[in-house]
Amino acid sequence: MEIADIFRQHGEAYRLTHGATLLPEQRRVMRAIEECRTAALGAHVDECDSCGNRLISYNSCRNRHCPKCQSLASAQWVAERQADLLPVDYFHVVFTVPQELAPLSLWTSRPTCMLLLFMASLLGDGTVLRFLEHPKHHPRRAKDKPLSVNHYV
Repeated sequence: MEIADIFRQHGEAYRLTHGATLLPEQRRVMRAIEECRTAALGAHVDECDSCGNRLISYNSCRNRHCPKCQSLASAQWVAERQADLLPVDYFHVVFTVPQELAPLSLWTSRPTCMLLLFMASLLGDGTVLRFLEHPKHHPRRAKDKPLSVNHYV
């Protein structure tokens, strides 16, 4: 099952229920994903020069949010990011901002948010450092410290 299938089955009911909270762009994205590679967007015919075999393909929506259209671009992006990684063991830590602080992220610059989260990870209640120091979780890296903590709002 794909996101497009879910949108096709439940999208209209979702829009009716949550329509007041959906932005016009969100509606356009849902509709584009629903119609992607269906007759709604038309089709094209590829024909083999040798045998004459024909293949009919439905057109894609080309929306940047469509997982079907952007799978190649996504795979290329991941490969590029993997090429940037250092050849060392690492792990990823994700912080979730409490709902009460979410509005702050709208008024604060990204570097400020990153600095606040980095300082909280080091100076807060010590959860991150205790996790890093506990040999049960990382026996080979019992003395590692965080290199950076990134949070993108």
